[in-house]
Amino acid sequence: MLGAMADLAWTDGQWTNSPVDVREEDGGVLVEAREGSDAWRVTSYGFVHDSEHALVVPFPQDAAMEVDVDIDFTEQFDQAGLFIRHDDEHWIKAGLEYSDGLLQLGAVVTWPKSDWSVAPVPDWNGSRVTVRASRSGDAITVRARRGQEAWQFVRVIPVPPDAELSAGPLVCAPTRAGLQVRFTGWRLVEADASLH
Repeated sequence: MLGAMADLAWTDGQWTNSPVDVREEDGGVLVEAREGSDAWRVTSYGFVHDSEHALVVPFPQDAAMEVDVDIDFTEQFDQAGLFIRHDDEHWIKAGLEYSDGLLQLGAVVTWPKSDWSVAPVPDWNGSRVTVRASRSGDAITVRARRGQEAWQFVRVIPVPPDAELSAGPLVCAPTRAGLQVRFTGWRLVEADASLH
C-alpha cells in the first residue's frame, strides 16, 4: 500500500525518446520537444508515430500518478500531460493539446490502434494544470484540473489488471520546433477510492 503521497524525482524515470533539452530548475523541469515528436498508431491517418517524449517509471496497481504542468500552447497539436505505456502497440496519452485554435483536454488510447477524444478548455491556457491517472482493477480513470479547482472527469479506460505499465510526464510537438514545457510536480499516490 502506498503512503499518502510520494513525490518522484526527475531523475527517477527513463525517457521513451530523448527531448532536445531537459533542465531542472526551481524544483521543476523544463523540457524542449523535438519537432515532429508524437504518439499515434494507424487510425484514420495511416501512419505510426512513436517519437513522444515521456519520462516513465513503473505504474503499479492501486496507485494514481499525477503531473503538474504549466500550459501555454499556441501551435497546432502542442501537447503535454501523462503517458502510460505497456509496449509499442499498447499505450495511453492523456492531457492538454492545442487543436484547431483551442486548448483541448482529452486522451488517446492505443490498444493497438489509436482513438482520440477531446473537449475544449480554452480558459485553461496560461494556467497550471494537474493531470491524474488512477489505476485500479481493470481500469484507469483519467481526471484533470486547473489549479485547485474541482477535478474534471476525462475518461475511464479498460486495461488488463496484470498489464505491466510504466507512466510519467509527456511532451510532444508534432508541427513545430521550439516547444518548451515546464513540469512543476510529479507524484505517485493512492488510487481513487471510487469512480465518482
